[in-house]
Amino acid sequence: MITKFEPKWIAWEITRRCNLKCVHCRSSSEMVVSQHPDFSTEEAYRIIDDISSYAKPVVVLSGGEPLMRSDVFDIAKYGTEKGLRMCLATNGTLVTEAVCGNIKASGIRMVSLSLDGSTAEIHDDFRSQKGAFDGVVNAAGLFKKHSIQFLINSSFTKRNQGEIPKVYRLAKELGATAWYMFMIVPTGRGEDIMSELISKEDYEELLDWHYEMEKKEKDILVRPTCAPHYYRVILQKAKQKGEQFERRTLKFSTGGAKGCIAGQVISLIDVDGNVLPCSYFPKSAGNVRKQSFKDIWENSELFKELRDFKKYKGRCGSCEYVTVCGGCRARAYAVTGDYLDEEPFCGYVPRKMKQEEK
Repeated sequence: MITKFEPKWIAWEITRRCNLKCVHCRSSSEMVVSQHPDFSTEEAYRIIDDISSYAKPVVVLSGGEPLMRSDVFDIAKYGTEKGLRMCLATNGTLVTEAVCGNIKASGIRMVSLSLDGSTAEIHDDFRSQKGAFDGVVNAAGLFKKHSIQFLINSSFTKRNQGEIPKVYRLAKELGATAWYMFMIVPTGRGEDIMSELISKEDYEELLDWHYEMEKKEKDILVRPTCAPHYYRVILQKAKQKGEQFERRTLKFSTGGAKGCIAGQVISLIDVDGNVLPCSYFPKSAGNVRKQSFKDIWENSELFKELRDFKKYKGRCGSCEYVTVCGGCRARAYAVTGDYLDEEPFCGYVPRKMKQEEK
């Protein structure tokens, strides 16, 4: 349970340019982006100075595809020198021997790769680019060769949900430090595949599967992401089975023992300087070109509302698990237009509501 709201993890969209055109992309990235241009290297340094003067979070250089910026490693090195724990999120297709050398020299401590299928046919379909799968496999091999720790993020909809166990096994085979099972939030291009969202019934079954898998897993760190009700599932399953469920600690984790932590310990800074509650929550809490990050983090009305669980509505507002789950605020916003509304892809009926129905 979160008792203090400190910024532990910041995703930073340093470009919207990307060499892929993925079906679920939250920022609708493309090769050429005219409306949301890259900011300068000098502005990047200023933002790092601003953040590091207030906190020392994990900062993930993201995009778009961050490797499309020629100064990405200058930004990473500057952040490292300021005491920030710098990471990189890439689709893997632009990783080379030289890139690996630059990753190590700049002090980047973890890299994430995206893998959405166990075969080229499935992954390349999701990423709308032939060769994307081979790029991930090649990048993983180079990272192992150069002793660069990496994790794998995998996003799922109805079109690839049958791949989940296979992708998990492949992540292990590739040598990933961790595997994150992402349950898609329909923002950006993801709005076009709203009908592909995994049903709440299948969602619950997948979380049950993850619980049983995680109990046995000893070789790789695993987490379902954008799946806050997993924290309810853990408590329910452990109680039902009389089990002690001890979770392994993740390097560069958010530090939150709770489901949705948008605007609570994490945030996203987009390429225009807007500070968003998380990567999938397209509502600005403020802008670092006009305010300090500290001012936004501590005084934003949006963040204050997200941290006040008593304001949550519907089943989430009545739920006994609200402080450990909270429901996905970004998914509530995407589906209902109200970020305080109940989690639309959770089928659990709170104890309080059951009692009121009697």
